Amino acid sequence: MKKISIKKGEFLQKSGDLNTKVYHVQSGLLRSYIIDEKGKEHIFSFAPENWVIAGSLPPEVPADLYIDAIENSVVLVVNKDIRLEGKNAGALIRRIAVLQKRVIMLMSDSALKRYEHFIQTYPDIVKRVPQKMIASYLGITPEALSKVKNERNRNH
Repeated sequence: MKKISIKKGEFLQKSGDLNTKVYHVQSGLLRSYIIDEKGKEHIFSFAPENWVIAGSLPPEVPADLYIDAIENSVVLVVNKDIRLEGKNAGALIRRIAVLQKRVIMLMSDSALKRYEHFIQTYPDIVKRVPQKMIASYLGITPEALSKVKNERNRNH
């Protein structure tokens, strides 16, 4: 663990960096965000004093999120060393990563992309739950889901 000072606008993490650090804010303000395909910024979270900020993916996976300083900040940097004990550790880490990806997608991706990701993430669930549940998960109406599925069928 080490303490660093960073200036407003400086990056602690960029999308694509290995996701190896956790940042504990002692003073100042940080944020995490993504930039979508159109160049639009979508803020995922803020971290004021006494908050922790990090990507939730395992350390060996490249980060989705940018993390930068909104104000001059003093931060404790901790190496992300996930050593959870027990047989459920991998499942917990996977679940947290899926939740982060879902939030990012809800903020920035099209309904079609969200549906494609749903199918990839939960291939066995598609036929096991009602369409209205899938629509709810995707943040769209059942009617919009029908349109998305029709669009997908036309493209495949």
